[in-house]
Amino acid sequence: MTTTPFQVTAARLVVPVGPDDHTSGSDSAPVSLVEYGDYQCPYCGMAHAILLDLLRLRQETIRFTFRHFPLTNVHPYADLAAEIAEAAASRGRFFQMHDWLYANQRSINPRQLMVGVDQLGLPSDELADEVGAHVYLDRVRRDFVGGVRSGVNGTPTFYINGVRHDGGYALDELLEAVDVAAESM
Repeated sequence: MTTTPFQVTAARLVVPVGPDDHTSGSDSAPVSLVEYGDYQCPYCGMAHAILLDLLRLRQETIRFTFRHFPLTNVHPYADLAAEIAEAAASRGRFFQMHDWLYANQRSINPRQLMVGVDQLGLPSDELADEVGAHVYLDRVRRDFVGGVRSGVNGTPTFYINGVRHDGGYALDELLEAVDVAAESM
């Protein structure tokens, strides 16, 4: 009787990056970095600062995509923050709101979110009405379901060229993973 050793394979990104995703960087970049994140997750907040450095250091190498994965059972305003980001996106301001949310992560609540809307010069009454009617909730849920199907079970979760990065997210670890992925292209 022969036995086959148990083989662990890395989870893969099931939903490919497409035109509806929030991306920055060149479409022809050799590395696609996808993050599933939650605006109230403290680990995502720490990773955000690292990602800004990573994207600055490898700006010609990486196309970055952010997808929502709100963990509402532990972060009560995560859905609301994601919907605000989507409302900003509908006005071409996704990454400005994205950065604002992480910069103000510790004080996210409905009132503070509207402060961010005002600070970014977005129409607060319109956004409040859209978010109140959950106009963007389907979009947030679509990201979440795609994450579950891709093996996301916590935040932040990163995919590099379609393969889940199961290492850490310290700058040196991400730089190494990105460089290895770029060299293999």
